Amino acid sequence: MRVLVVEDDDNLRAAVGAVLRADGLAVDLVGDLVEADLAITVSEYDCVVFDRMLGANDSLGYIAAKRATGWTTPVLFLTARDTVADRLAGFDHGGDDYLGKPFEASELLARVRSLARRAGSARPTVVMVGDLRIDRARREVRRAGVLLSLTSKEFAVLELLAHRPDQVTSRSCLIEKCWDEMADPESNVVDALIARLRRKLGTPALIHTVRGEGFRLEPVG
Repeated sequence: MRVLVVEDDDNLRAAVGAVLRADGLAVDLVGDLVEADLAITVSEYDCVVFDRMLGANDSLGYIAAKRATGWTTPVLFLTARDTVADRLAGFDHGGDDYLGKPFEASELLARVRSLARRAGSARPTVVMVGDLRIDRARREVRRAGVLLSLTSKEFAVLELLAHRPDQVTSRSCLIEKCWDEMADPESNVVDALIARLRRKLGTPALIHTVRGEGFRLEPVG
């Protein structure tokens, strides 16, 4: 799951990014609407967290203009402007949720995950690949009924592979969806994580390498 945070306060931007990354999300951080527009153009996000006021600019107009082009990515407004009129204006201009400052980190994370799940609601909550059961809502993985202990990043990668059973997912796609702009596409982060996943999933192997293309999750037999 990849999230963009648009916040002009350096300390708050870093703090929000740290909260989301600690839960395994891939997070890109920008400080103004120009950077936000570039990021949205270049990358696909599951959710965007927008500070309502970015310097002298109110981000409502930007979101409304993006919605008019057919852009559908969920938007969470994060702002100290928290009157009923402010919240209604946020929804009227294309926002999906509105969280007032100050806020609890746990609530921010819950709201971001809720919006991202809503955007991907066409996906089933539970995915079965052979004897592997992935529960997106509970964030649980079981194999042959045994609960596995996965990190948030491992869960994100496995979930992506599971929604493309028998299809090859490239390393670049995994980095795009499960890591953020800090990831080095030339590094071995993907291969190292896949190796850990294989060990945790056990045998027979479910994740297969397709040389020169990427990885495929397929059931045994």
